Amino acid sequence: MKRKSNAKSNACTECNVNNLTIFNKLTIDEINYINFEKTCYQYKKNTILYNEGNRISGCYCVHDGIIKLYKTGIEGREHIIRFAKAGDLIGYRSLFSGELACHSAKVLEDATVCFIPGEVMFNLVEQNSKFALEILRLACHELDVANSFIRDMAQKTVKERLAEILLILKDDFGIDENNYIKINLTREDLANIIGTATESVIRLLGEFKDQNIIDIEGRKIKLLDINSLQKISEKSA
Repeated sequence: MKRKSNAKSNACTECNVNNLTIFNKLTIDEINYINFEKTCYQYKKNTILYNEGNRISGCYCVHDGIIKLYKTGIEGREHIIRFAKAGDLIGYRSLFSGELACHSAKVLEDATVCFIPGEVMFNLVEQNSKFALEILRLACHELDVANSFIRDMAQKTVKERLAEILLILKDDFGIDENNYIKINLTREDLANIIGTATESVIRLLGEFKDQNIIDIEGRKIKLLDINSLQKISEKSA
């Protein structure tokens, strides 16, 4: 069930992630059109934006916070596809394909998300060829990432995949002044990304720590030796 907090006014023209999104290809009039039609909400952690198999009537632009996108497998186990952050657009593929949602979206860290009705998105694609091209490029990029993940699952060991995902998280979310990755995940979440048991992730993180490749403080992971992580992740490349 969705649980929304108070609606938030968030003008696209003043949005601090505008340059990170595909919406920077729109004209001022088109941006104003979105502003008038969209609805922005602040969502608390663990709120479900939509469930796999639901019909989506629009798409979501993340203003701040982190959204977990995942599929549910055997016995209800999650398989995490990716994490959406500020500037990311989610739900658009199911919207444009007319299919049911192919994954679920859950708030991992408190977030502000703007919902854009489907009719608005269809109108913008019809009116603005540059915007339509950016939608196509985004879809192609996500397909390429998915294909790379399938290859890695088939060819790389769990240890190599864990090293790779730590590097991906670093690139996607950055590290703070103390080299901690700026996203805190449970061991279960890490296991659900790379497709293994939680116990295996705990054991391998312990190995990385013993080798002074990382340090761990609760859910926080500090990168001590990025070069070693890169070497481990590329062993099967």
